Amino acid sequence: MDAHLQFRERNAQAKTPCIGVCDSGVGGLSVLRSLRAQLPDAPLLYVADSGHAPYGERSNEYIIDRSRWIMDHLVAEGAVGIVIACNTATAIAVPELRSSRPGIPIVGVEPGLKPAAITTRNGRIGVMATPGTIASEKFRVLMQAQGNGVTITPRPCPGLARLIEEGDLNSSQLREAIDGHTALLRAAGVDTVVLGCTHYAFVRHHIEAAMGHGVRIIDTADAVARHAVNTLGPLLPAADATDTMRLQTTGEADRLRAIASAWLPFLCTVESISTAAETLP
Repeated sequence: MDAHLQFRERNAQAKTPCIGVCDSGVGGLSVLRSLRAQLPDAPLLYVADSGHAPYGERSNEYIIDRSRWIMDHLVAEGAVGIVIACNTATAIAVPELRSSRPGIPIVGVEPGLKPAAITTRNGRIGVMATPGTIASEKFRVLMQAQGNGVTITPRPCPGLARLIEEGDLNSSQLREAIDGHTALLRAAGVDTVVLGCTHYAFVRHHIEAAMGHGVRIIDTADAVARHAVNTLGPLLPAADATDTMRLQTTGEADRLRAIASAWLPFLCTVESISTAAETLP
């Protein structure tokens, strides 16, 4: 059966209206955490595509294919709007997603270059992001929009999201990788560092330590959540307060369950989902 036909049939069933949140893996839990704090009573459904993570070192075609599948799945599960809590998917796939489903509002994330330009004292900004985000046309446009008053040093961080995805935020391998990725930014004398991947919010303390005293870190999770509240919140019917929310993963449910228990200050139900269609190699 055609994958999209499967989704249409499932969507015909009554589903609880919810806000869908998705990421290539567990990084988007940082946005989910902020969204939950601002919409404590809203039904939320998070999908971690951990079985295909990370996206940052994949082809554009692959990222669009995966993002389309997840959006179809979330809509079938009752999502009235989607938060793409992945910088790489936002940079590469959102135009295609909006075109394919114009009736579903989408909120994306992007590196916080504008707030960084306001925050910096010496005009030197560093950006830590995946290779896919930094190579994207969207990022190039964002850099150009900051004008000549600031110097931006992009730092692609291959492998960093994958290490965070493993769940051990204090592993020596992860800390060594952070030290290596921040070395260029230290040498450039930046006083502000933008976290251009939602995964990186969970190792912010290590990045702060590696960069040293006085360097400010820009994380847009709270701002994205506020935008989602304003854009998607009104689309939800009134809901009773609940202490749980649903998390789904294309990877291992036990791993996501352990990570959610350690990283999130609220209860979650966790389940595995399988890909209904073949994904590009």
